[in-house]
Amino acid sequence: MMAERIRDDSEEIVKQVQQLLAERGDKALKMARKEILREKIECNEVKEALKYFMTEYWHDLTGPTLLSIACEAVRGDPNLTAPMAIPMILISGAIDIHDDIIDKSKRKHGKPTVYRKYGRNLALLVGDALLFKGLTLLIEVLKETPKTEEIKTVIDVVRKMFFELGDAEALELRFRGRFDVTPEEYLRVVERKAADVEALTRVGAIIGGGSEEEVEALGVYGRLLGIILILADDIEDLFDLDELRHRIRNEHLPLPLLHALQSSKIKSQILSILSNKTLTKKDVRTISEIVYKKEEIYLSRLIDKLIRKSDSAMEGLAIERRNLQLLIRNVIIFPEIKRRRLYSYERISSSQTRKM
Repeated sequence: MMAERIRDDSEEIVKQVQQLLAERGDKALKMARKEILREKIECNEVKEALKYFMTEYWHDLTGPTLLSIACEAVRGDPNLTAPMAIPMILISGAIDIHDDIIDKSKRKHGKPTVYRKYGRNLALLVGDALLFKGLTLLIEVLKETPKTEEIKTVIDVVRKMFFELGDAEALELRFRGRFDVTPEEYLRVVERKAADVEALTRVGAIIGGGSEEEVEALGVYGRLLGIILILADDIEDLFDLDELRHRIRNEHLPLPLLHALQSSKIKSQILSILSNKTLTKKDVRTISEIVYKKEEIYLSRLIDKLIRKSDSAMEGLAIERRNLQLLIRNVIIFPEIKRRRLYSYERISSSQTRKM
């Protein structure tokens, strides 16, 4: 079970990953901020929104770190990935803002989104600015690459990423307000949504001079890691009551809830709660508890299967796996930590209420 997989060394794993992210991602993030914020923009509102996103909200250390460790995994120099990391940070930021506009997300990472703080129109303009700047810098980086075949491959990877992500967003719109989406339907879309993580690990392996087999293996790893990241977010959203309520009202349901609805008994329980005109925090908490108790084993088995597939893809190849495996372990730890915090808080609150 997932809880059993969270060992006593979880704090040490989190510490190691935070150190890895800081070492591999911090410099590239600062350079990306400098690149976009030095653009001349007359509109003060756009400048303010762009500055807010890049300095207070967007802390993408994962992208540059993935590029770096994928390059290193095939015996390449991780420092060579820094120029590529800068445009990818900006492109990822643009995708995130556009995603928030589509989902009408008002709060993420503990902060108001650009969509919430500055409105739809300014958010769209800021997303466009990041996208155009990122693509421009990407072209400049590729011009410095001496290998023509490498340039073509990277361009093809980025092109494929954009079309898969756009396709996934469009397919996901069909799930809104529906309680009959099957887990299989949802997972097919999740696989496409993981295209951005695959792109990062593929490009990192290409920069590192990996063989075709190694680039393919790192691509498979990236795709599977991307799926695990999305599923971990789905699990976390079960314990973030505001986010779960937002997803029920405005987005598609997370996988654990979709899978639980396959049970007629659970479905009737949940639908009776959802039939209320106003969905209170207590209602959402009840749904969270019902679903997680029912789905913990299913989720653990699913994630274990994805991890085994990731290991199998790299089997027999001279790929340095330590940091790759460390990232996956860190991803599966966070939802459990969040669950523990939520239910510890609930027990403390209940205890204090009884004493009053």
